[in-house]
Amino acid sequence: MANIRRWLALLLLMLLMAPMARADDTGQIQFHSPQQAAQYQHLLQEIRCLVCQNQSLAESHADLALDLRLEIAQALKRGESPEQIKARLVKRYGDFVLYRPPLRETTVLLWFGPALLLLCGLWVVWRVIHRQESQA
Repeated sequence: MANIRRWLALLLLMLLMAPMARADDTGQIQFHSPQQAAQYQHLLQEIRCLVCQNQSLAESHADLALDLRLEIAQALKRGESPEQIKARLVKRYGDFVLYRPPLRETTVLLWFGPALLLLCGLWVVWRVIHRQESQA
């Protein structure tokens, strides 16, 4: 009898929580053409999830990523081009939303920062080795 009560309590809890769960509706999106579906998939790979930051919209399970995926699908269905969609997202969220932001004054560090850090690290290693050789 105690087991039946536990199962009923669990079932009741699951039923109460079901409306709170968010399903990923992107698999059910019907596009007007295969070209739109391909553009949609390409955009999902090019746009960064703002919550996860190291995942694309295609990889992320965050609520914001789901909202952006649905927004992108609706915009494509309305006939917006991928460039228009990206421009709107950049206007709203900044260049960071793109995995490959354009080279601008504000994104120079994003593009050249890693190479600059590598060069600085190599210079430090060279200086340390050079100093040790001169002291020996």
